[in-house]
Amino acid sequence: MMNSRRNFLKGIATTLALPYMPSVNAASAKVASSPLRLAFVYIPNGVNLECWRPTDHTNLSESLRPLAGLQQHFSVLRGMDHQKANSNGDGAGDHARANATFLTGCQARKTAGANIRAGVSVDQLAAQQIGHLTRIPSLELSTDPPRSSGNCDSGYSCAYSHNLSWRSETTPAPAERDPRLAFEKLFGSGDPKADAARRARQKSVLDFVFDDAKRLNQRLDSGDRQKMDEYLTAVRDIERRISNAEKFHIESPEEFRPNSIPETYGAYIRMMYQMMVLAFQTDATRISTFLLAHDGSNRVFPEIGITDSHHQLSHHRGDPRSLEQIAKIDRFYIEHYAWFLEKLRTTPDGDGNLLDNSMIVYGGAIADGNQHNHTDLPILLAGHGGGSLKQGRIITASEGTPMTNLYLSLLDRMNVKAERVGDSNGKLESIAS
Repeated sequence: MMNSRRNFLKGIATTLALPYMPSVNAASAKVASSPLRLAFVYIPNGVNLECWRPTDHTNLSESLRPLAGLQQHFSVLRGMDHQKANSNGDGAGDHARANATFLTGCQARKTAGANIRAGVSVDQLAAQQIGHLTRIPSLELSTDPPRSSGNCDSGYSCAYSHNLSWRSETTPAPAERDPRLAFEKLFGSGDPKADAARRARQKSVLDFVFDDAKRLNQRLDSGDRQKMDEYLTAVRDIERRISNAEKFHIESPEEFRPNSIPETYGAYIRMMYQMMVLAFQTDATRISTFLLAHDGSNRVFPEIGITDSHHQLSHHRGDPRSLEQIAKIDRFYIEHYAWFLEKLRTTPDGDGNLLDNSMIVYGGAIADGNQHNHTDLPILLAGHGGGSLKQGRIITASEGTPMTNLYLSLLDRMNVKAERVGDSNGKLESIAS
């Protein structure tokens, strides 16, 4: 049995990572409980606070209503601040600072040149210590094209606006916006030429391991056999949808229509969320970030009837029509986030599911886009952290609590040692179960 398993793993290692299956791993004395996963999802331009903030967790606000049915799996955080996103003498540039500060808790140096400086982001602090345990230390995703130079916001480099993760004070971790390339990063062989040849033959990555998987299936118990079937089906489904997006792609300039990006923004978001689910399910990585759009984004939302740009609307000046459209955008993003959480909840993992063993921070570093304020931010914390988080409530932090205090507490649960994250001054103990 051990030799068979070793041969199987050797054959599959460079192509595909598998979900944990007790009947396969039972022979190994080193098998541990399900690992924790950590993810951060960023929303730009602030929210309609009146429609966002619930008065109690059993009566969800208008914007959060798509999360109905998932109340026991997330909490609303109040009172979380990002003081380092304020000007602090640097003048305009709140959108760039919001992006740069969200995961670092550090003041971004105001420059449009090459001498950028922010801080190491919380996800990369985790990747530095536990990234070696998985094939990919961390997965960075976005729906924005990458930019690392130029002036994007009042004298701030585009590197601040278009990157959420920072490997060092001076080096951002660029996000992948192409679902096909993200998929190859997760499931490719690591040989670009071989992967290109496989794509040219329209051959699924699963075909390379089908025979081995079939042999292994004969040795699985019924529960693990079902897990294997569900897993292979999920991988085939995401690859099929990417292929379809490429197949029906209409030729247009590269900067406007990159290959494999779906027609609608909603489908695009869900495809990237699916990447995160698969990455966590297969233990390809335990750390991920998703920049839905950069702060200051001028994206429009025709699929929900909004043709004005998000950034323009965020400067609402109290206009009821603008506020109504902002609330629609907020709800649009939450609908897709709810879809993501439900995917995690229905994906088996160990004795529970992925949501049981994840910690997902959702929110942004601007509260009201018209004021550009960075206090009492719109933040949700989902997942149960392996039983270490108490969910289903509104958690109100004391006045002036840095957002990074939450991060320090999450790192603790990931067994990542850190004395501080950015401007943290303690831990947010109130998230504990």
